[in-house]
Amino acid sequence: MASKNPKPKPVMLDVDGVEVKLSNPDKIYFPELGEDGGRKADLVEYYRAMSLTGPLLDAVGGRPTFLQRFPDGVEGDEIYQKHLTKYHPDHVESTRIVFPSKRSGQAFCPRIPADVVWAANLGTITLHTWPTVDPDNDHPDQLRIDLDPTETRDFDDVRAVAIDHVRPLLDELGYTGFVKTSGSRGIHVFVPIRPEWDFIATRRAVIALGRELERRAPELVTTSWWKEERGERIFIDYNQNARDRSMAAPYSVRKSATARVSTPLTWDELAAVDPEDLTITTVPALVERRGDPWVDIADHAVGLEPLLEMVARDDADGLGDLPYPPSYPKMPGEPPRVQPSKKVAEHWDDDGNPIEK
Repeated sequence: MASKNPKPKPVMLDVDGVEVKLSNPDKIYFPELGEDGGRKADLVEYYRAMSLTGPLLDAVGGRPTFLQRFPDGVEGDEIYQKHLTKYHPDHVESTRIVFPSKRSGQAFCPRIPADVVWAANLGTITLHTWPTVDPDNDHPDQLRIDLDPTETRDFDDVRAVAIDHVRPLLDELGYTGFVKTSGSRGIHVFVPIRPEWDFIATRRAVIALGRELERRAPELVTTSWWKEERGERIFIDYNQNARDRSMAAPYSVRKSATARVSTPLTWDELAAVDPEDLTITTVPALVERRGDPWVDIADHAVGLEPLLEMVARDDADGLGDLPYPPSYPKMPGEPPRVQPSKKVAEHWDDDGNPIEK
């Protein structure tokens, strides 16, 4: 007996001359949009359009890219995929990455629009990129400033910190910050740099920048890794610059019922934007109308020297490294990786290593 609900046949898409399969096009991925823009086909079409017109592929092209997949929509199970699948079309490429454990792997490395559409058909909602470009995945070409609000803060609070404090400091240091919404309540600022320093240096550079922001706005900003110390302040998540950490790519869709997009903006746009308005149904028209504000990001790359001078100053003042995420091996110069409220001083040596009893 034939099934009452036969599985729909896949649709074959022509993506700039490359054939890509679209399966289950009518599956609802974003429940609040439903059949009016919330189907898998709508997600795939968004990624196809944004890749063909340029800005999304400019942002992810040649970068190690992790896939945050929801094959049954944003209310279903999540698959966070760091390694490229063994079986994939011939046009899909990978790039070698080295994890903090020293193990290596092959990450998805999009090159052409069809690559992005292929990933979207796997149920990829968000593309998470490294701050490096193949083949040199050991030297970042971007600093990434992640302004992360507490539950008591909203987008307006984060916006004020970005405009009133982050941008002026970057200007003073001779850096150009490129700003985007996170797709939720946060804000991301990417700073292009020359790829001449390793992840240790770029992470310490963002720590130094965060500490300077703390000095200027101590009631608003913190670099404390421990939530118990943050209070209601905006957290500068410096560990987003550690090896193997990735961030939502510009123009990536985020896990939300309305398909919000992590959207690049001008600083003037940031002052008035409502991030709820930036979705897969609105962002393509925005880009068509005013272009991509990040189109020349690579032209603004500069050196790390000003921030490394701040690192040296902090070190001289006794402000060394800060904790890494718990999954990382113990790093040289890292302080004890234990919550301050649980730390017993005599259990740790001067280098932050636990003393065995």
